[in-house]
Amino acid sequence: MSFHQLGLSAKLLRAVDAQGYKHPTPVQSEAIPPILLGDDVMARAQTGTGKTAGFVLPLLQRLNESPRKAHQKRQVRALILTPTRELAAQVHQSVRTYGRYLPLSTAVVFGGVGFRPQAQALRRGIDVLVSTPGRLLDHVQQRTVDLSGVEVLVLDEADRMLDMGFLPDIKRILATLPSARQNLLFSATLPREIRELADRLLNKPSCIDIEAERPTADGVSQIVHPVDRQKKSKLLSFLIGSQNWDKALVFTRTKRGADRLTRHLQQDGIRADAIHGDKTQGARTHALADFKRGRIRVLVATDIAARGLDIEDLPQVVNYELPHVAEDYVHRVGRTARAGRKGDAVSLVCADESKQLAAIEKLLGERIEKTIVEGFAPSVSVANSEGGHRRPRPSTRSDQPWQRPRGYRSTNGRRRDEGPRAGRSNRSSRPRR
Repeated sequence: MSFHQLGLSAKLLRAVDAQGYKHPTPVQSEAIPPILLGDDVMARAQTGTGKTAGFVLPLLQRLNESPRKAHQKRQVRALILTPTRELAAQVHQSVRTYGRYLPLSTAVVFGGVGFRPQAQALRRGIDVLVSTPGRLLDHVQQRTVDLSGVEVLVLDEADRMLDMGFLPDIKRILATLPSARQNLLFSATLPREIRELADRLLNKPSCIDIEAERPTADGVSQIVHPVDRQKKSKLLSFLIGSQNWDKALVFTRTKRGADRLTRHLQQDGIRADAIHGDKTQGARTHALADFKRGRIRVLVATDIAARGLDIEDLPQVVNYELPHVAEDYVHRVGRTARAGRKGDAVSLVCADESKQLAAIEKLLGERIEKTIVEGFAPSVSVANSEGGHRRPRPSTRSDQPWQRPRGYRSTNGRRRDEGPRAGRSNRSSRPRR
């Protein structure tokens, strides 16, 4: 099937052709026709499968086919909600790219940047608005945005918004929208809470479920390097230098850990920068731009970047620390091996992360190859499948997780990034009662 068979207009097809795309992905071929018909849609598809184009293209066509009316002069006609600033910027760029030949106005609003320029743009009236929930509520409260004319609502990465605690904000936003509208919900996973939200939000939706043969892309090569926690930073520097990595995205669990690791890499002579929720938007944008242009070799990130970054030809993703939630591992490694390319997912795993590793392998349905790097053998014994133990040797490989040492206490805080209370403390993501 080609894009020409999906019923898209000539101007949209021209924009798609300019991007070099000839054939739609499965989620695009299944989502575009019902959206063009005006149906509500709930779609689940693996990260990196083209979900954004799956809703942006038909959304733009529907708006273009029904021009703005006189009474809609200052109203937003289509609202796309995303969980993070980076994803909002990325989706907005897609809207501009695919709508380049259409007379539609677009804007993106999120926190960390000036409020007044956003307000001025919104007062002029916007056809397509891309926003994070928190900043949009600020505009609603200040009455600088009119959502009473929204014709299409899109919740992009709905499960991520739920994980980050945005559900109350989303409910408040929904209360400001007209009841007669088209609703589109796109997500990489559909947990129970998202399905419950969909039951309340969607009206007889077309349900699309693109089941991947495996949770990670075929082009991702995965490996685990067992190592003591205190040797992780030295091992990372060693791998970057010895394997001549020129572009690596490294994930940590906490903002403080990201800054600490960045300083270590810089002290080792490696050009690196960090991106997380405590950084200003200007600093985050600058770091990402430098990384894409090759000015820095390593970008250290917390999980705000797991679904918000689209980096062309990213060869290495490193889990400096495994995530608490196994699905986040899939989203992290989904940053590499995109658009049919190859990529490596490297995890530096210490003894107290054995439970996270086991959960990841259960989700994947397979064991991840484990290789001990010479000179960085962990001091803790490794448990085999029969429950016995053996001392690790630099030349050995094991396909089993190792046992948590008796009396060990983890020093890692809970992951906290871009939720409603971002930038305060890593102690807890649960709001005060």
